[in-house]
Amino acid sequence: MKLHQAFGVQRGEVVALTGAGGKTSTMVALAHELAELGWRVLVTTTTRLGVDQVQLFPRALSDLEPPERLSAALESDRIVLVHGGIYDNKAHAPSVVWLAEMPDQVDSDVLLVEADGARGLLLKAPRPHEPAIPRTATLVVPMAGMAVLGQPFDEEHVMNAAALEEAYGFPLGAPVKSPWVAQALRDPAFGLRNVPDGARVVIWLNGAAREGYQRGRARLIAQLALAEPRVAAVALGSSRASDPAYEVQRRVGAVVLAAGLSSRMGQPKILLPWEHGTILEHILHQLMLSRLREMVVVTGHNADDVARAASTYDVDTAYNPDYARGEMLSSLQTGLRALPANVAAALVVLGDQPRVQPAVITALLAAYAEGKGDIIIPSFERRRGHPLLIDRRYWPELLAQTGGAPRDVINRYADRIYHVEVNTDSILRDVDTPADYDEERRRAGLG
Repeated sequence: MKLHQAFGVQRGEVVALTGAGGKTSTMVALAHELAELGWRVLVTTTTRLGVDQVQLFPRALSDLEPPERLSAALESDRIVLVHGGIYDNKAHAPSVVWLAEMPDQVDSDVLLVEADGARGLLLKAPRPHEPAIPRTATLVVPMAGMAVLGQPFDEEHVMNAAALEEAYGFPLGAPVKSPWVAQALRDPAFGLRNVPDGARVVIWLNGAAREGYQRGRARLIAQLALAEPRVAAVALGSSRASDPAYEVQRRVGAVVLAAGLSSRMGQPKILLPWEHGTILEHILHQLMLSRLREMVVVTGHNADDVARAASTYDVDTAYNPDYARGEMLSSLQTGLRALPANVAAALVVLGDQPRVQPAVITALLAAYAEGKGDIIIPSFERRRGHPLLIDRRYWPELLAQTGGAPRDVINRYADRIYHVEVNTDSILRDVDTPADYDEERRRAGLG
């Protein structure tokens, strides 16, 4: 996918790029993407750009130019770099007054700002006066270059490495590890320093591998970085590729539907024995193995007993008072309301589907991260199953629905559904009767 899609850039935004690992090349690529969409793109810096970097943009003008001249240049060239003067082979930052006032007077669609310097290194801990992010920034993109992994942790490879060594004890000279990069990027005192209140944060891991072990290392950094609530998403890719962003990792929460009456079973089916605990505990364990952090178990019938079983994994529970007549829709609504506001999508999991597999969940999460769809459904031999993933954009319709089933909303957006073909019928099967229970235990090798 393109950078503007991965970052979620909207018209009228002020986008500040910080950190290290290819800020200028990323800004150039993003500017050209937006210009190809017909946008008028203002570009500037709050630090300095080399003369060779200035030449990467179609037009460069001084901040002393009147708004009319800048607007005319945008109309003809689509991308205009504004600087505060070129001397000592550097283009310097425009005045603070220009940054605060001029963009509103110029006929532009977006302002891109290189707001940090890193001497060409791949990872950075900012110094006390850095980064110089405009107060008007609406989107901040902290960056790191993935080629830093395995390099010596010293001042030759990491800018201001001493600050990270002092803060976290990372040993100088040791190979840089994935968790160190994540910590540097997500820390409010380092990667998130000076981010304006209200600005979105999307981390960009530049130079990530397309596949294999190195891509897995980038995914690990993304998951660790998302532990910081200020980070909305982490994009992986290479600014020099034709489709730069390979995937975007966002927070996905699980809603486990466990409120049913179990009328055909004659007892709470989610509390039936399964391996070393109950069916519910087994399902929660599979979700944990899939690296899902946010989970809500929706309770109803036998709520206290269900909550007690869920407490084994220290997950949240939400009681659905309408469980007896509201069926799946009311339980899903209860679960969606209980998820944190920074969750981007919900994985809807049936509490009576004990053979749910981490491989299936991982495949759904990967399809979502790669932008293949925003409703992701597993399919076995052309038959839809569970769990399924639903992006937050559809939640208002689901929450407003007063009758029927969640599929009524989902089916309205058939063109946005992505089907993940899986090789297991476990996505189709649940435990609804004693015979189902015996059969699922047999299929799972439990006798």
